Amino acid sequence: MDINHYSEASASLKTVRDCLRFAVSRFNEAELFFGHGSANAYDEAAYLILHTLNLPLDRLDPFLDARLTQSEIYDVLDIIERRTEQRIPAAYLTNQAWLGDLSFYVDERVIVPRSFIAELLREQLAPWISDVERIHNVLDMCTGSGCLAILAAHAFPDAHVDAVDLSADALDVAQYNVTDYDLEERISLIESDMFDKLEGKRYDLIISNPPYVDAPSVAALPQEYKYEPQQALGSGTDGLDATRVILEHAAKHLTSNGILVVEIGHNRDALEAAFPNLPFTWLDVSAGDEFVFLLHKNDLS
Repeated sequence: MDINHYSEASASLKTVRDCLRFAVSRFNEAELFFGHGSANAYDEAAYLILHTLNLPLDRLDPFLDARLTQSEIYDVLDIIERRTEQRIPAAYLTNQAWLGDLSFYVDERVIVPRSFIAELLREQLAPWISDVERIHNVLDMCTGSGCLAILAAHAFPDAHVDAVDLSADALDVAQYNVTDYDLEERISLIESDMFDKLEGKRYDLIISNPPYVDAPSVAALPQEYKYEPQQALGSGTDGLDATRVILEHAAKHLTSNGILVVEIGHNRDALEAAFPNLPFTWLDVSAGDEFVFLLHKNDLS
């Protein structure tokens, strides 16, 4: 947005409806990529405007014709400009991301939370876990912002959760979220290169949304993804380096009835080709049955 365009908008826009129309037009014109919470220009514009104005995020209609003060117009235009010109993901602009009904603090030290495992945890991994009370120890490998660890703590109220990440910066963000949800006594944050610091630990459930983007896809990622920590996205030539480590070590860290649940993006064919003898169970999520697998301890042994 050039200065003249911005100045013209600041003088002309009066209402939330005006700002919404302007934002959608700018986002479409810039051909932004929407993959960090919103699916289209309208939803993202509505979210950013409501957040900036400190209005309820689920109640746009009552405010559409509300006239804004000049300072509010400037604030809205500023966030529209940053999203359009710098292509910063909306979650980093607002320091907020949602998984289901829960919101989490995020910044550029962690990837923006997005995981199909969140859907499965809302159902307490039924029917694969039939007795929620038997889940006493959970591991969230590659925890990032801590979002899945927090969802696991809610799903399994009798469980203690170890949340592991290689990045100390990511764990600082996770600590903020764990404290925000008052779960310090139930979630332990562990800085570790995968399983290195977990010697002797056993879990009833291991979950992981590890890096899984293959090298060609990393090279082709839209600008929005370049704000995210690259070590949390790419995982070797075929995207399976982190998953290989998990499959190699998970068995010795699972209890006798323990299960492993891992998200692997679009890598189902590559994974099955690499591990033809593993009886993967592919779990149904909103996008289909090729993104998250489940294995029992005996499958891995």
